[in-house]
Amino acid sequence: MNPFDVVVIGAGAAGLFCAGLAGQRGLKVLLLDHGERIAEKIRISGGGRANFTNRDLDVRAPQRHFIGDNPNFCRSALSRYTPQQFIALVQRHGIAFHEKHKGQLFCDGPSQQIIDMLLAECAAGGVTHWQPCGVGEIAWSAEGGYEIQTRRGAVRSPRLVIATGGLSIPQIGASDFGYRIAAQFGLRVVAPRPALVPLTFGGEAWEPYAGLAGLALPVQIETGSKKERMTFHEDLLFTHRGLSGPAVLQISSYWKPGAPLTLDFAPGTDVAAALSEAKQRSRKRIGNELAAWVPSRLADAWVGQDAALQRPINEAADRALAGLAERIARWQITPSGTEGYKKAEVTAGGVDTRDLSSQTLESKQPGLYFIGEVVDVTGWLGGYNFQWAWASAHACAQALAPEAKADAIMSG
Repeated sequence: MNPFDVVVIGAGAAGLFCAGLAGQRGLKVLLLDHGERIAEKIRISGGGRANFTNRDLDVRAPQRHFIGDNPNFCRSALSRYTPQQFIALVQRHGIAFHEKHKGQLFCDGPSQQIIDMLLAECAAGGVTHWQPCGVGEIAWSAEGGYEIQTRRGAVRSPRLVIATGGLSIPQIGASDFGYRIAAQFGLRVVAPRPALVPLTFGGEAWEPYAGLAGLALPVQIETGSKKERMTFHEDLLFTHRGLSGPAVLQISSYWKPGAPLTLDFAPGTDVAAALSEAKQRSRKRIGNELAAWVPSRLADAWVGQDAALQRPINEAADRALAGLAERIARWQITPSGTEGYKKAEVTAGGVDTRDLSSQTLESKQPGLYFIGEVVDVTGWLGGYNFQWAWASAHACAQALAPEAKADAIMSG
């Protein structure tokens, strides 16, 4: 039975980074993954340019960009491995990048550069990498640690790191492996659900908007009430089945089934006052005036639902204009569901943080660690989830080899 100091299962962002760090700290590391291709989520992220971190993450309060049953859990790891440290690593590898929007950093070239960087760091740490390699039974004995059956033979290790991600994007190999291992060893799992996912709509309320697929515009979007209210200012995209775009992906992580969304299609504009002023000076049809603040296709969809709005604005009743303004500024509609894991960028929920150390990511089961997306930590859109992958991997690797010298760490 092949002995290793640590076995990492899952060669995605978190697993690759942790394996490389642990290897460079002097450990004998085996990295396993069942997939044919390495780090597919990195490859397809950011439109193939890898939105690898976010410069705007507040290291003093990183948890405000993350959700989970205990959002504060992620503070320790994120404050000890910052976006600036990962950026320094990217720069050392000569990878050119740019900031696209709200601190989001993308490669100038293909995302494969980030994958190649992580593979190079694993090579520098002498990591043994078996892929594709299926994993079978995992057993624990207090004397020998973990015995892991793989398609390339049995291995033994006192420490096992699970970095197998969540259920999102099953077409690239996502599975519930990590949750099953957690359950096997008596750890709790917060029910997984799709996050950063388009929302779907149906029924008569959606019928007037079904033909707007492809239309995009900036909006303010919110859901929840009182202390649970969450608001984003981002771009919205109409799809054939509902709504997508950054605004909807962001709010989807906070939306609860049955709850309405409230949208302002003209944020920063007092639409009621603007329509009232237009009534005094214009003889244009209401739809034409409305097109000054929202796309004409959307304006037509609004006025087409009410005969009282299908006339010149100077002939419209004040009550009709006030109702139109209210609908534009505070349109409420309830999603029927989401596009599911197939279109979700990440999985919310996962291994319960109450059963993990925020310092080391070790579970209550000795020598068993969970990092990355498999944990109940989910970030905002825009590089935050990759930063959690890097930070949780770094915290875990430090715990795996605490005696290593600081200059042996590839954290910059």
